[in-house]
Amino acid sequence: MAERKKAAKKAKKVATRAKPAPVAAPEVKPDLLAVRAQIDGIDHQIQALIAERAEFARQVGKAKGKLAAAVDYYRPEREAQVLRRVVDRNEGPLADDVLVRLFREIMSACLAQQEPLKIGYLGPEGTFSQQAVQKHFGHSAKGLPLASVEEVFDEVAAGHADFGVVPVENSGQGTIQSTLDLFLSSPLKICGEVELRVHQYLLSRTGHIEDIERVYSHGLSLAQCKSWLRQHLPKSEKIAVSSNAEAARRARNADDAAAIAGENAAHVYGLRIVAGPIEDRPDNTTRFLVIGRNVFPPSGNDRTSLMVFVRDQPGALFRVLEPLARRGVSMNRIESRPAHTGLWQYAFFIDVGGHIDDAPLRDVVSDLEDFAENVTVLGSYPVAVP
Repeated sequence: MAERKKAAKKAKKVATRAKPAPVAAPEVKPDLLAVRAQIDGIDHQIQALIAERAEFARQVGKAKGKLAAAVDYYRPEREAQVLRRVVDRNEGPLADDVLVRLFREIMSACLAQQEPLKIGYLGPEGTFSQQAVQKHFGHSAKGLPLASVEEVFDEVAAGHADFGVVPVENSGQGTIQSTLDLFLSSPLKICGEVELRVHQYLLSRTGHIEDIERVYSHGLSLAQCKSWLRQHLPKSEKIAVSSNAEAARRARNADDAAAIAGENAAHVYGLRIVAGPIEDRPDNTTRFLVIGRNVFPPSGNDRTSLMVFVRDQPGALFRVLEPLARRGVSMNRIESRPAHTGLWQYAFFIDVGGHIDDAPLRDVVSDLEDFAENVTVLGSYPVAVP
């Protein structure tokens, strides 16, 4: 009896092992025409909603009344809030930066119904500064390419440009001190910031690296690609010029010349890409400041830039930093520059978290005014939307 049970159990195991696996149901392919019809319907809805949004934006303009110019309709704190909500709502499949770019362009087009903003930047066309303008203001704004960062300041101060976009620091090369120095004598305010991921390309007319005897670029870009140049073009002459776009303009005139610039410059100036990206750091990022004539209200996630003038004396730096620690205000960056107001006088440029309308920061400024010769609020502005 026991042997029969054992044999039956063994036969059951064999039968179980021999049982064929269930056959998966064939995947049903969606009907292509039906899917396209759905997409067409969604496109229709999107277009109708964009038109409706544009109409409401126009009503906002009417609600504000007759203003002097397009700049009077622009609210950077409001745009920052809208874009942050876009990021918070996003559940995919599109990435945050893709959706932010889409909504930025919608807002740019809606604002341009009143009048396009005029934005000064370091030109000529094809610079990273131009890319920063388009990233922050969208393609409906009117870019004004200028010959120098100083000219950008001058045109905004004179009212010929509504805003300007100027580079202030690079993740690998540090602060652009010439930009900071312009704030020592300028009445302009910082209204925003832009973080631009920078990819550098080697461009030439022929596209052949063996033809290259000299390389033009902005000094900062040459520094960002120093190791690559040492390895691949050790004998070529490196020539610093006013901008990467100017480098591309020069490179297009000779077969033995090349430029280091952005990919967009290759299209603008008819050059071929020899190599790239060639920047030494994979996280190469440049921070730009948006400069204007006014300080705007808080956006909810802001940064404030201060300029503090002090004399060279023991404990000066401590007395600048102590109120920040005591009031619980976070410091993001500090730079020291000669103040240009007298011998051995200095200005500290300080970036801190928060808006000048926030009580802790107002108290910090009050504390600093008790010690420093002068405290200037350069601006309170939304932190760059990632």
